[in-house]
Amino acid sequence: MPAILIGLLAGAHTSSWGMYKDAPHEGFTFLKYSRSIITASIVALILARVVQLDLSTSAHLAVFFGLVYAGERLTLELWKTFIREEDQSKYFIPMQFGILGKPVKSRAVRWSLFAAVLVLLVALLWGANRLMQAYPDANPWLVLFTVGSIGGWLTAFGGAWKDAPVEGFETFKFFRSPGVALSWAIVMAFFTTNWIYIAIAGAGYSVATIETYKTFFFPSKPRGKFAGKPILFPKILEQRWIVAVLYACIWVAVISFLVLGFMGPRHGLLP
Repeated sequence: MPAILIGLLAGAHTSSWGMYKDAPHEGFTFLKYSRSIITASIVALILARVVQLDLSTSAHLAVFFGLVYAGERLTLELWKTFIREEDQSKYFIPMQFGILGKPVKSRAVRWSLFAAVLVLLVALLWGANRLMQAYPDANPWLVLFTVGSIGGWLTAFGGAWKDAPVEGFETFKFFRSPGVALSWAIVMAFFTTNWIYIAIAGAGYSVATIETYKTFFFPSKPRGKFAGKPILFPKILEQRWIVAVLYACIWVAVISFLVLGFMGPRHGLLP
């Protein structure tokens, strides 16, 4: 039950900021809104059987939320980037894998790159696990500044590859993801000793934080992928406050996990 609850919360969180930003441009459907919720729920059920976390504690629930969030985002972003077939002309920044801002139309090339990315991710997980086993007493801060921030660096390089050819390179934007991911990795390090959980959960919280900043601190600014594109569904601008309320409630729940995690029993890389 805790696993599926976290899956629902994580999925509704990502669906809500996505709907808030995108629906005025491309419309709203319950099927699309439920996509992240279903994906996150499946990811949560799988992770609950794989990871060694006690979901009866708030500390591990907080870590698990970050893991599920990262898993859902990775799953859908890989699908949208390499697998999904979609007309890219509706976007200012193409969502499909491209070179210098031009989408690669060859399915064989995209699927081959998808396989290569999966191999790279597995290699990174394997390498981090071997390092963790070989150096169980490694300096925690060295771990955090290397392994802990790696998810943020992957996001930064991936974002720069996709966005920079179209909208130019932004130094702050590039270093923002690693910095936020490192900050969240430090928080996760109070709740678990597992380097991989710290890195992945930190990356998950990093995405949640940055998307909250971009979506709700600048609500009138279109997402980069829709910059300069017309608002085709203006009524949604008046209706989307509903998901904003849901989004805020989910953040309250997640912050509660974090606060209770610090107050309750915990054992982490940092004391």
